[in-house]
Amino acid sequence: MATKELIKRTETSTERVQKKRKRIPHVDVIENQNEYILYADLPGVEEKGLDVTLEKEVLTIKGEAREEVPEGYTPRFTEFSPSIFERSFSVSDEIDRDKIKATIKNGVLKLVLPKAETAKVKKIEITQG
Repeated sequence: MATKELIKRTETSTERVQKKRKRIPHVDVIENQNEYILYADLPGVEEKGLDVTLEKEVLTIKGEAREEVPEGYTPRFTEFSPSIFERSFSVSDEIDRDKIKATIKNGVLKLVLPKAETAKVKKIEITQG
């Protein structure tokens, strides 16, 4: 896939203009009796470029992967393309909204979505009689 990049050369410098690609992150969702865990692949996204919101019944993940160039260096050739990641999910009343936790490590977002007490499986005791 070709990046949308325009390189203009002048006698004194190279100017790079890039359009950011919008991408939908891949996710995995696993579940146990107490919670759901959602893993989202967000390569190049760090905590400062990530936003996770829950508005009404919609959970939204937005992240931006930026090109990092060390101070004093000028990029001459790059294959990395800055990207914007975005994906939304419907969230039911089964989720305890006040206890959702999010962490990001190595470009993988982990969302822990605890089940509300009303959604947990309850064993009903059976008595004889």
